Amino acid sequence: MRSALSATLLAGLALAQAAPASAAPTYAGYTVEVGDVTAHVGQKAVMHITLRPCGGCRILEAYTNRLSRFSSLDGKVDFDRPVVEPRVEGDTLLFTVVVTPTAPGRHPINGVFRVGYIDGPSTMNMVSVPLIAAVVGTE
Repeated sequence: MRSALSATLLAGLALAQAAPASAAPTYAGYTVEVGDVTAHVGQKAVMHITLRPCGGCRILEAYTNRLSRFSSLDGKVDFDRPVVEPRVEGDTLLFTVVVTPTAPGRHPINGVFRVGYIDGPSTMNMVSVPLIAAVVGTE
């Protein structure tokens, strides 16, 4: 089970590396907008992430929407907080993640969004959406 999960994660990271930073993939009806960030080794950088629900869906504000379970493929990125809650603007979730590269180079990172949305007049759904990005450490 663990090796299958690792293989899936690595395949997702390989796809993320091949896609340009401006690409906005869609997962579970959400569009994720995120770009790689660059910082000197040991210095903090801020990654801004936008999540937009599918057309006709609304954010379920009563749900504890969050981004968590951060990790880096090579362990060379520190995250300031284990859980980040978003700012809600209309039907958009805005996340601010503070990261610190601990070594030079490009370091793939990931996390998991847990979000709730309303589809139609009364259907509520909670979904997991992957975060796939990178932090670049410079000398």
